Amino acid sequence: MSEIIDTHLENFGYAMIFVVGKQDKESLGEPSTIIQENFLQSIPEGASTSLTKGNEATYRFFPKLGVYVGYMDKKGINKTKDIAASLHPAENISPIRPVAKRLAMSAGSMTWGCQRLGLDKIWSQGLTGKGVRVGHLDTGVDAKHEALRGKIKGFIDTDPNTGDIIPDPRSPEDAAYDSDEHGTHTAGTICGGLANGMAIGVAPNCDLFSGLVIEGGKVEFRVLRGMEWCIENHVRILSMSLGLRGYTPVWLEIVRRLRQNGVLPVFAIGNEGPGTSRSPGNYVEPISVGAMDSNDHVADFSSSVKFDRQEEPYEPEVVAPGVNVISAKPGGGVQAMDGTSMATPHAAGVAAILFQFQPTATLEQIEKALQDTCRPLTGESKIRYGHGSIDVQAAMAALKKMM
Repeated sequence: MSEIIDTHLENFGYAMIFVVGKQDKESLGEPSTIIQENFLQSIPEGASTSLTKGNEATYRFFPKLGVYVGYMDKKGINKTKDIAASLHPAENISPIRPVAKRLAMSAGSMTWGCQRLGLDKIWSQGLTGKGVRVGHLDTGVDAKHEALRGKIKGFIDTDPNTGDIIPDPRSPEDAAYDSDEHGTHTAGTICGGLANGMAIGVAPNCDLFSGLVIEGGKVEFRVLRGMEWCIENHVRILSMSLGLRGYTPVWLEIVRRLRQNGVLPVFAIGNEGPGTSRSPGNYVEPISVGAMDSNDHVADFSSSVKFDRQEEPYEPEVVAPGVNVISAKPGGGVQAMDGTSMATPHAAGVAAILFQFQPTATLEQIEKALQDTCRPLTGESKIRYGHGSIDVQAAMAALKKMM
């Protein structure tokens, strides 16, 4: 049992637990009565807040992921260990905040990131991500921004306590909002059109499905529900700029099940610099993304680490534009931000273009085409950039050969 769980049991008599069910049943959406009965029957004293009153569920089951989250005591945990695929402490996932943001003006016909990726040549071929569904779990999105109008095909807000989707009969464009600034900026980089005359989005004709899952409340519930909603809406790519500091296996099986459901995870590696990383971005299963600047140098803040494992020992796996990235600002206009959160939507947008280019490609083929054609960065250590910086044209050529 983990030290975190042991500490909670010793101090409180209970712990909040992630239980990943065995795939023979739970992956089919069937909850296990044997697991369910091991959760506490009422929210323990000290865990209840004003938010939980009248909504006293002690656990949640997410059928498409086969995951339970809830309160257990030592007896329940011991009984569950032998009948579950894995059991972990529920740790609170958080956004990977930009290290800097500043006012910006439109500068030229497209952002430097779009220019560096050579997107003018790609778009001229009609490859704009059209028809490809991209999931976006963040702080929401300002769908009325000039660069994002008509691009948000789905939107949910999640209950801070239960993670449940808050019902809203309005259209996605009318219902969508950003509780911060982060989500509108990252969404703009994925699918934005023109902002003050500047092209800001990598895949401007993809279909964005945006979920407001951070910040506040039980973020793990909100993120898991957002992931399930993305699966339900058949998204092909999930862009997430959030995570837990360091390596923890809590989300490993969950990310694997995203892939089993046909979703390519594209996650930020973190902004804490060399020798650090964020989970789940540091797993083998997602495409993990670090940040580079316009001089093709890895940003000082971009996390990186080498793991003692054969497959994908270097994290991040790729780097993309993540310094002085201009994108949409809630309420209108643009602003510049620095962070691996800004690099991640560049990579997600490129994946959307590749899926449009070869709609029958598998996740593995898209991933291999992206990674195998990356350009190494001169004067940088491989540990800082993994495979290198994304080369869209080369990735397209490699993908075509695979098909």
